[in-house]
Amino acid sequence: MGCAPSIHVSQSGVIYCRDSDESNSPHQTTTISQGTATTLHGLFIKTDAADTIPSVIAYQTRHTRTSSQRERKENSGGHMRTEAETQTSCTSVKVSAAEERLGPMRLTQEPIQVLLVFAKEDSQSDAFWWACERAGFRCNIARTPESAVECFLDKHHEIVIIDGRHSRYFEADAVCRMIRAAKPSEHTVVLAVMPQIPSDQEEPSVLPLLSAGFSRRYLENSSVAACYNELIQLEHGEVRAQFKLRACNSVFTALEQCQEAVEISSEDHVIQYVNPAFEKMMGYHKGEVIGKELTELPKSDKNSADLLDTMNTCIKKGKEWQGIYFSRRKSGDSIQQYVRITPVIGQGGKIRHFVSIKRPYSDNHRQVHKLSKEDKSCVENSQSECNSLRHKDRRKESVDVRSISSHSSDAPSLQNRRYSSMARIHSMTIEAPITKVINIINAAQESSPVTVAEALDRVLEILRTTELYSPQLASKEDDPHTNDLVGGLMSDGLRRLSGNEYVFSKSALQNMSQSQLAVPVPLNDIPPSIAELLNEEDCWEFNILELEAATHKRPLSYLGLKIFSAFGVCEFLNCTEATLRSWLQVIEANYHASNSYHNSTHAADVLHATAYFLRKDRVKGSLDQLDEVAALLAATVHDVDHPGRTNSFLCNAGSELAILYNDTAVLESHHAALAFQLTVRDSKCNIFKNMERTQFRTLRQAIIDMVLATEMTRHFEHVNKFVNSINKPMSAIEETSSNSEGSDCEGQASIRNSPENRLLIKRMLIKCADVANPCRPLENCIEWAGRISEEYFAQTDEEKRQGLPVVMPVFDRNSCSIPKSQISFIDYFITDMFDAWDAFASLPGLMEHLAENYKYWKNLDEMKCKSLRPPPSP
Repeated sequence: MGCAPSIHVSQSGVIYCRDSDESNSPHQTTTISQGTATTLHGLFIKTDAADTIPSVIAYQTRHTRTSSQRERKENSGGHMRTEAETQTSCTSVKVSAAEERLGPMRLTQEPIQVLLVFAKEDSQSDAFWWACERAGFRCNIARTPESAVECFLDKHHEIVIIDGRHSRYFEADAVCRMIRAAKPSEHTVVLAVMPQIPSDQEEPSVLPLLSAGFSRRYLENSSVAACYNELIQLEHGEVRAQFKLRACNSVFTALEQCQEAVEISSEDHVIQYVNPAFEKMMGYHKGEVIGKELTELPKSDKNSADLLDTMNTCIKKGKEWQGIYFSRRKSGDSIQQYVRITPVIGQGGKIRHFVSIKRPYSDNHRQVHKLSKEDKSCVENSQSECNSLRHKDRRKESVDVRSISSHSSDAPSLQNRRYSSMARIHSMTIEAPITKVINIINAAQESSPVTVAEALDRVLEILRTTELYSPQLASKEDDPHTNDLVGGLMSDGLRRLSGNEYVFSKSALQNMSQSQLAVPVPLNDIPPSIAELLNEEDCWEFNILELEAATHKRPLSYLGLKIFSAFGVCEFLNCTEATLRSWLQVIEANYHASNSYHNSTHAADVLHATAYFLRKDRVKGSLDQLDEVAALLAATVHDVDHPGRTNSFLCNAGSELAILYNDTAVLESHHAALAFQLTVRDSKCNIFKNMERTQFRTLRQAIIDMVLATEMTRHFEHVNKFVNSINKPMSAIEETSSNSEGSDCEGQASIRNSPENRLLIKRMLIKCADVANPCRPLENCIEWAGRISEEYFAQTDEEKRQGLPVVMPVFDRNSCSIPKSQISFIDYFITDMFDAWDAFASLPGLMEHLAENYKYWKNLDEMKCKSLRPPPSP
């Protein structure tokens, strides 16, 4: 209305028009005779004459136009369309710019530009034109190789489509090479349109096309839908990938300008990149080091073997290492550096690169020696919190040596406040023991020889780590079963997060009323068959699996009632037996019977082991009745509502619980919290309702502490503290007081009965009860091994199904060796812990079972058997 349309005649004799306020995409209207060419105001009619064909035709779609508007324009032109064309005529309304993410970067991508290189207009070029309009792409059409290159240099198209069907107009390979010769083509996707292959001919090789520079091949198909699908695949595949690669230029620009030396190597330690700061610091040109292994470069003899082993062990486990390191420059002299090595995890959780950031240490070290003794102590004590670095940029305002030692006049008041703040902090009496140790070592360094001072530096680096009790497993790096098992159980789950979510399944019982539960069975009314089994509950060989079958998978309520009665729990809690029965049933109902391992049978098994340990003389003499009740209750609830998945799985899946508990001791925190929620919400099962407030608080804290102690990430910390605080002092007393039994007993009792050590005993007790399966009789041990393996297999299946990181890849049901996994578990978690617990509580029967079971798994492994039992004899 009021705007003259632009019209042209195609070589096939079809008129195409475009409204002046819309795109110039072709719209078929009617047919006229060929062989005429004229140009009028707002009208262009083109023929086969080459000189009348414009070299470049362009359009850009308006993204606000609706499909109904397009249809009205097309119908007004008399265009008759097929059903297939009608189905593909919907408009894709797209924003003018899309946001992409590249790691932490946010990138804005403008609408994609497409260059069609077609010497002759036909249905194929028209189909790509229409497809570009549907996809919201900007499009240019070039008729000659020269105009194609000129247009490409002007627009820098993301996609170039070259017609390779008609060699008489131009050679598609030559056009592609011309475009690839242009610098902007590095990140361009070039598509070759090739003729359909007759059915009686063999499909030609695509290698010539790839050699010419083409990215993909498109077999001739003039369907708009086919062209549209091809463009969309290109956009979501190659184009987006190339777009992100272009954005990497900014990252490399930042690296080139960075003042710290940056070195990137492959997983095999082959150097792939160094920045100018590295060249300046080390004296090498990048051409001299890129492509070489780190082992080929000269090493400084000032680094100790212990330091190198620690560093390699740390980074091979996927953890960041930072510390002070000596590097040898090209000139031959050594330079002391702060080094931070960060592993870069790739697909499948495998380390793909190592990024090393280095800066000189010597200058800052000399400035520390220039400080007064008091200031130096303040600086070093503040820096001890910085994880083995004495100077960190992100904390310059408080611990930067230069800022403290500076006497510039622009900020004297700030410096005075800083001095006074440090003085107040270091005069406080609430100093942590580890800080006292570090201060003593710092003071000893001042008057020590250089060699001793360097050794003490190494000691300080170790003490400033956050994993003092975690062993280094370098000796087993070649054992994937050990690595996966230990890594999966010790991991905090923070390595890789996924966009997929695992919604934590709530027990259906939480929405039930108390009346929906089964009527509790009094102790006197227990069926005879079950009562007969329970008569053996005070023996270690008690078979919990038989009780599981007899009680129809409800062993916890029956066994709990028997054990709690034996330990006088109702009397201590001042509650009735009916309340205790109701509580046991509520807790058992919130265990997932669908779990192969973490179900109420496991809870009953842990409760039985806890009661067995509590009956041992030395344990019983170390704990009071509140400790015993707390241990029994903690064992009962320690895995309530367990989903059959590890903490790492929940953290990686972004579950509700992982978010609630900040990815820290997720399941253990949930077990403890839910146990008290279930208990206090209903008076009928509230076993604590008659307790005095102070006593309840003490009991509650003891239960929570013991449940949290079952988290495996702190396993070695608990075991080492138990050994160093209890086993070793008691052993020393036995050796030095062999002739004085009275003082021996008194000395050992004083060690066992201190509040701190009673806490360690309770933690060790529930930890051993929780993982006592390898110390059970062989048949029970085999059954539990099969159950936990099945649970790990199910987790691996779900991780693969949801696209989550696989926490323990070796637990693949098609390839896993169960004997190897049991051997690894016993070697790394069970042997040392039960040796320590046996030395304290005297458990010879358990240790015999452990040795027998270990021998069984070893024999299976030597037979190359991966299953629970040996193959049947032929």
